[in-house]
Amino acid sequence: MEFVTLDGVSQGPGSAAEDTSDGFTRGGWLVPHMDETFVRRTSEWLDHADGLLFGRRTYTAFARDWPAITDPDDPYTERMNSLPKYVVSNTIETGTWAPTTVLRGDPARTVGELKQRPGRELQVHGSARLGSALLSMGLVDTLRLVVAPAVLGSGRRLLTHPATATGLRLVRHEATTRGLLLLEYEVTGAATVGDYEGVTNLR
Repeated sequence: MEFVTLDGVSQGPGSAAEDTSDGFTRGGWLVPHMDETFVRRTSEWLDHADGLLFGRRTYTAFARDWPAITDPDDPYTERMNSLPKYVVSNTIETGTWAPTTVLRGDPARTVGELKQRPGRELQVHGSARLGSALLSMGLVDTLRLVVAPAVLGSGRRLLTHPATATGLRLVRHEATTRGLLLLEYEVTGAATVGDYEGVTNLR
């Protein structure tokens, strides 16, 4: 599940200070557009998870921030803090956000093995670089996007250099009153291509 702008930026959706790496100064672009529909739908998406999968950068930020959220009415915090967490990293030894398992080595192998276990969804939240890599490896089944009505022109983008051309099928879509697009795609394999031969030949 990823939050992106119309020009594909996924960096720093939640606040100006969330992720200022590489000099990024335009964070917080999602917040003005959040509404009840967004909260309800993303909470429903989280209901499908039996585990959360992160790259090191996002894990470090989430491990710092989520345990500090104590609002009993927050619709996400209990599940975010209690679900099993898996972090793909060769630079950290242990996790600080229990329960956490560190997946060391080749993510194609470690995540692939984890994906074969019985259960419901293993969800990637944020961690755009990891998500992009897993999509290229054929390890992503569903891509959920929240597209904000903003064009930033700078910032780290989602899915900029996939190793393979991947096809998707739109299975659900919704627009919120504040202009967010909630999109759910199934991964269908290799992207299909064709040559335009006029409208009368379209199927």
